[in-house]
Amino acid sequence: MAEEDVYTKDGTVDYKGDPADKKKTGTWKACPFILGNECCERLAYYGMSSNLVLYFKIRLHQHSTTASNNVTNWGGTCYITPLIGAFSRCLSREILDYSMLLDYLCSSLGTGGIKPCVSSYGADQFDDADEAEKKRKGSFFNWFYFSINVGALIAGSVLVYIQDNVGWGLGFGIPAAAMAIAVSTFFSGTRLYRNQKPGGSPLTRLCQVVVASFRKYRVEVPADKSLLYETADAESVIKGSRKLDHTQDLSFFDKAAVETQTNHIKEPVNPWRLCTVTQVEELKGDHTAASCMGHGSRLLISIYVHGLRGFSPPALCAWVDYLCLKS
Repeated sequence: MAEEDVYTKDGTVDYKGDPADKKKTGTWKACPFILGNECCERLAYYGMSSNLVLYFKIRLHQHSTTASNNVTNWGGTCYITPLIGAFSRCLSREILDYSMLLDYLCSSLGTGGIKPCVSSYGADQFDDADEAEKKRKGSFFNWFYFSINVGALIAGSVLVYIQDNVGWGLGFGIPAAAMAIAVSTFFSGTRLYRNQKPGGSPLTRLCQVVVASFRKYRVEVPADKSLLYETADAESVIKGSRKLDHTQDLSFFDKAAVETQTNHIKEPVNPWRLCTVTQVEELKGDHTAASCMGHGSRLLISIYVHGLRGFSPPALCAWVDYLCLKS
């Protein structure tokens, strides 16, 4: 029993692929490297974006409208993540003055890659099966957003001052150095990280739920939701993920987890005919996220069409957050 307590119970492994040792990996031994990486990355991002309109106007001689539009496009590319950023190096370099703009577009690849992963990777450093570590996870997120704000504060004050009063070279060189520090800081903690095993393609799992649901479109979902199919093991069928509780939303897809007489004729269970509750709930969660993105996109398109007058960035963020909650 004492030997089992040495290792995490959530399936995480160390950098060698062995079960993660609680005393040697994770928790606050690993988190400072992740927080340092996030602080430097945010300093680099805001150090470039805060004064970018002015740079385009002064150095590239762009009109205010054109400069603002280019900065908005770059910021949007960073949030659309790696796909558009990957194309930035394929754009024409015929005009030398615009090479700086293309470099900024290339940076969207890195920004988009790290943004959806770093906070969840920090959460992976705490074992949910350990109550003491589970409580400390909330503290991590407090420090995580604090590190974001520290980076943004330094970028919006010190770096903007340097760019305006010292020079653009130093003003943009510091964010580049900060990004290099972010990368080196992150990799220096490799031996201390806990890593989740790959859980397979989420797209395949979502397709399995849809196919299984339509195959059983005539099947009635039982009133007692505990009768829906779920693995008997402590861990989820999705490697590295915990089981998800059933919710009432999108009840049609619950049909995918309804057991019929033909589901257990052949072993193992065919996931294209019978899915777990966790798989179904994963699809429901993705639908909620997609709804949030759809509402946010319609809001942004409306603002683009009708103009930005009267929309401050904090108000815009508040509206998007509100739409996400409503979804």
